[in-house]
Amino acid sequence: MSDVRNVIIIGSGPAGYTAGIYTARANLAPLLFEGLQPGGQLMITTEVENYPGFPEGVKGPELMDLFKRQAERFGAETLVQNVDRVDFRARPFKVVSEGKEYLARAVIVATGATARLLGLESERQLMGYGVSACATCDGFFFKDRDVCIVGGGDTALEEAMFLTRFARRVHLIHRRGELRASKIMQERARRNEKMDFVWHAVVEEILDVEKKAVTAVRLKDPRSGAITVRPTEGLFVAIGHAPNTEIFRGQLELDDVGYLKTTKTTRTSVAGVFACGDVMDPVWRQAITAAGSGCAAAIDAERWLEAQEGA
Repeated sequence: MSDVRNVIIIGSGPAGYTAGIYTARANLAPLLFEGLQPGGQLMITTEVENYPGFPEGVKGPELMDLFKRQAERFGAETLVQNVDRVDFRARPFKVVSEGKEYLARAVIVATGATARLLGLESERQLMGYGVSACATCDGFFFKDRDVCIVGGGDTALEEAMFLTRFARRVHLIHRRGELRASKIMQERARRNEKMDFVWHAVVEEILDVEKKAVTAVRLKDPRSGAITVRPTEGLFVAIGHAPNTEIFRGQLELDDVGYLKTTKTTRTSVAGVFACGDVMDPVWRQAITAAGSGCAAAIDAERWLEAQEGA
């Protein structure tokens, strides 16, 4: 079975690359599928200020490049390809990418999560024409403009404050009367003179599709049903993320939201398949916790493989 890999890692980002570093150092010669957009969500993050070891901060793409280079230094093989489907019903496990089948004794899933959207037709049609799900990607294009951002968590506030570097005014739209973000983030946002808050408001429509540009948002008060129209030149969506687990449905056990279920370790419902990072973490979703779980998954996989050999 020389054509069977010891470990295949599906996904990159802090979790996948860290799993690659640890499994490579364990002489497991991992094959890591990075996806077509390697590096995960940090690739659309400008400054990372809370990752240990970088007291002055580090750019997200730069940090991920360092992770990748370290994994490759120890012998991890990386492919910039998506995985199309998997078969975990029997061992060796099967992973299919670009029409080719790869076999593995163990698999580590690190496919992360993607941004949730409002689900409006106008949002779909105006995406890239004034609507964005990535402030750090597109904020520069809204210099000296009034923009809105939807959300109420730490990510929404972080992106809103990033937008104040460019925009004339940033209006944060939230469906409730209080934020769920951490206290320190709320304090920073309230001190920012270029920010204000639009409470008890839900985006019902984004105008104007016919003009192929964002000119306003139609808001509804969920308490009274009252409708208001707020002029704006851009709308950013920051309402959370959905785990990238579609290809694992029917193969691995998921929770009600779609996150992979794991034990107290990183083991999934299938022996020999492990999960790490945002794909199994609906709570912390930080680069450091993703990297830590990538380390844990690698160690779990290594120990599981050793146990199989000794059985």
